Amino acid sequence: MIRFRLNDRPVGLPAEAAETPLVYTLRSPPVADMTPKVGCGREQCGACRVLVDGVPAHACTLPTSAVEDRHVKTAAGLDTPVRRALIEANATQCGFCLPGIVVAAEALFRQRPHPEPEAIARALEPQLCRCGSHPRVVRALMALARGESSDSGAMVRSQTPTGDDAAHPQTEALPPALVATPSLVSWIRFPEDGRVLAFTGKVEIGQGLLTALAVIVAEELDVALERVSVVSAHTGHTPDEGVTAGSMSIETSGAALRQASAWARKLLLERTSERLGVPHRDLAVRNGEITGPGVNEPLDYWTLAREGLDVEIDHRVPEKPPHAYALIGQEGHRRSDVLGKATVAAFVHDATAELHARPVRPPSLHHRLQGLDTTVAIPGVLIVDGSFVAVADPDEYETVRLAERVAGAARWRRVGDVPGTPRIDVARRQAAEALPLRDGVPTKSEWSPPVTQHRSHYTRPYLMHGSLGPSAAMACWTGERLYIECASQGVAPLRHVLARVLGMDAASVDVRHVPGAGCYGHNGADDVALDAALVARAVPGRKVLMKWSREDEHRFEPLGPPMHVELGADLDADGRVVTWTHDVYGFTHVARPHPRAPGVDVLAARWLEEPLAPSPPRPALAPEVGIHRNAMPIYGFPDTRVTKHFIRDAPVRTSALRGLGAQGNVFAIESFMDELALAAGVPPDDFRRQHLGHDPRALAVLDAALELSGGLNGPCGIGIARYKNRQCCAAVVVEVSVDEDTAEVRVPRLWIAADAGRVIDPDGLRNQLEGGAVQAVSWCLLEAVGFDAEGVVADRDWDDYPILRFGAAPEVRTILLDHPQDEALGAGEATVGPTSGALANAVFAATGLRVRDLPMTPERLRRVAAEM
Repeated sequence: MIRFRLNDRPVGLPAEAAETPLVYTLRSPPVADMTPKVGCGREQCGACRVLVDGVPAHACTLPTSAVEDRHVKTAAGLDTPVRRALIEANATQCGFCLPGIVVAAEALFRQRPHPEPEAIARALEPQLCRCGSHPRVVRALMALARGESSDSGAMVRSQTPTGDDAAHPQTEALPPALVATPSLVSWIRFPEDGRVLAFTGKVEIGQGLLTALAVIVAEELDVALERVSVVSAHTGHTPDEGVTAGSMSIETSGAALRQASAWARKLLLERTSERLGVPHRDLAVRNGEITGPGVNEPLDYWTLAREGLDVEIDHRVPEKPPHAYALIGQEGHRRSDVLGKATVAAFVHDATAELHARPVRPPSLHHRLQGLDTTVAIPGVLIVDGSFVAVADPDEYETVRLAERVAGAARWRRVGDVPGTPRIDVARRQAAEALPLRDGVPTKSEWSPPVTQHRSHYTRPYLMHGSLGPSAAMACWTGERLYIECASQGVAPLRHVLARVLGMDAASVDVRHVPGAGCYGHNGADDVALDAALVARAVPGRKVLMKWSREDEHRFEPLGPPMHVELGADLDADGRVVTWTHDVYGFTHVARPHPRAPGVDVLAARWLEEPLAPSPPRPALAPEVGIHRNAMPIYGFPDTRVTKHFIRDAPVRTSALRGLGAQGNVFAIESFMDELALAAGVPPDDFRRQHLGHDPRALAVLDAALELSGGLNGPCGIGIARYKNRQCCAAVVVEVSVDEDTAEVRVPRLWIAADAGRVIDPDGLRNQLEGGAVQAVSWCLLEAVGFDAEGVVADRDWDDYPILRFGAAPEVRTILLDHPQDEALGAGEATVGPTSGALANAVFAATGLRVRDLPMTPERLRRVAAEM
């Protein structure tokens, strides 16, 4: 036996576990501590870290025998001030990194109860976070070191006086989600245990959505926030709200739940009025209990709801006015999911299963199985369907080893032509389909190359979503039905696509969202669901947990597509822009699986014995979609011409990454604005003000960011945009330092100002804005997908594809401009573009080098300097 203590309790395991990496031992029965995560298996991400006799260790490479007679602590067993400080500060987004961060910080604070900021950064350096929670984590730990409460690094400034809101009438139209699903009980229910159940078709991917929706419901119903539970994205159980994307969830699902809650309150108060003979206007609600003059019997929502809520919402009823808010816009809302993500099985990766499965991938999308050496002993389950190969076994680590053995026995052949360079080169640009925008909509009309006085071009490379935890899904095939748990952002569309692949009725497919590792965009979550379903079909009645490897994730996830942007402008005698041209070239940003798509856009479908081809790429022709998102500048120019250039022959699979085209377009626009300001001899902030006179709210955001940062003093740059030209307006000021010897760019400080309309949950909004900004810093300084000579993704892990670590993360301060009388606006992607432009402008301010091609690596800076 191998004996050790885990979280102060004895553990004894068979000697056969000696060489098994500790992370698999801890996560498997009989131990079943799911807090250490399998992220990379190579000591690169820190998600697996545990304390061994008080010292942090990577459990992904440490053999179980190494902890014999020692004390092991995981995040689940660390109910300490460190863990409590991180949880109370909501110091995470998706949460996959949180257990490892708890372990690393705990080790530091045991050694040094009051560490300095530099020591905190060093202790966290082995930990990766993809969602951009770095500043929040550091703030929480710095506050703990000082013995203070956590500093959010932000403030809220109300833009309207409190009082009567009659001057701001509500719209008469119902939210579209309620029109699609008008049944009240589809949205709100009052179970007997005194809770309120709210239902949403949207999903939690680390944005704090479920907490914000609970705030909306609790506010409208006048119940304590703790009473509200939000049920998320489960086909057949929650409203079909499509895909969680585009920073739309608060605008759509939030609006629907707010109106549904107003309906429920009105209905139950009307019942009380009829029952007691008390006028409706004289009744009041406190935490679900209804009171009024002469009301002696206790009445509450739950008693009254027993009569049923079987009504359809067919018109809008009044909602609570802003001056009466008690919860909306208030600080201190604790996210309901953070504690669980640090202490229990909270992710789809942690699902209980009878079989663990792994795919065996070909070298690329363009390879097919030629043969498999069947003499290799396969003690587990082997599934081969055309070129789809997978293995399964009751033991997870044995499954990993089986996958390696089968991979060594497989022979693959390349099919089709080598796709050639993955870059957007001159030939691709010349062959692109030009779609000039008319009133924001791409049209098939004539285009001619623009001729302007000032011209420049900007590029971004392919980017990875890079989820910290490789994609995972659980599936069970029970005769005529298929049950799936996965982290898909669109369970309803996925249900239909899976049914199509498997030849089933969609009603027989049940898909439930369970959180996965975050990335913000279309990663492998849909693909792995089909992988799991294919294995489950081969072993009916058994729960199968399918996981990709780190290499699978890096090589086969859909990539964020590259972009090439050409800008031109003419200035008048006063230095104002009179003509602006914007030509953006790129591959598709939109390839999520959809039931009405002509092809099947889940990975394994193309590898089956009877393959189903993916949809041919086609340009998105709606406003603000894909390549042309935020290509229309926020500024008021007399003559603005924007053209989308769609390139069909993408050499690799591309799809939506946080912000879609907004990051590349705003990076280009804000860089060019600084170039034009220099040509006009006007400071960059004043140059922007000259062209924002038509937009007082954008001006207010610009001024707030500059006030917060103290202005553009020293090596600082600014960027501003309104996401999709109708959602959150954000301005970002970035400060940089550039090492004279190494040419390395660092971002010590960053300031954000944002107007997202009505602020529902200030803390959640800040978390999203800051996370987007930090992720953009990582994109701009470090990230670019590498390819081999045949155009195949060459990156295999975090060493090949580095992302921002804690030691390089900026300190961030944020101000929110609250407009409580207005509707809430989507904000999760609002800072990626402004941050990118501000960073480029700050590098110019620091060095005089205009870097127009991302990422801004030392090699890139040297190249630009050599070309001057």
